[in-house]
Amino acid sequence: MSMFKKKDKVTLDQQAISTFIGEGCFLEGNLKAPAFVRIDGQVTGNVTIEGGLILGERGIINGDVTTHDMVVYGTIKGDIDTHSLEIRGTGNITGELKTQTLLVEAGAIYNGVLSMAQNTKVATE
Repeated sequence: MSMFKKKDKVTLDQQAISTFIGEGCFLEGNLKAPAFVRIDGQVTGNVTIEGGLILGERGIINGDVTTHDMVVYGTIKGDIDTHSLEIRGTGNITGELKTQTLLVEAGAIYNGVLSMAQNTKVATE
């Protein structure tokens, strides 16, 4: 299942990835990128992505995340501010969520506070 209607937009999983943090990589500090990012490693710090973010199954983020579209297969400990969010069956999120659209697959884990509004603005500073 996709966060977009099949004929309206291409799913985030099919976007061209401009930045990739591979499995076994560790980044300490804030990450900021203008396009689409995939993280399969570990980031300790805040993540701000203008386009979209895919967090792979072995990906871990310890910090707040701000992005437009997001698909989570991995683990996040921090607050998330996004336009649309998919938490896949292997996803595990602990923190506050602010989003307009949300899709949660069976098996996904979420612990925190959820805020959904049609006029949520995602600030990418």
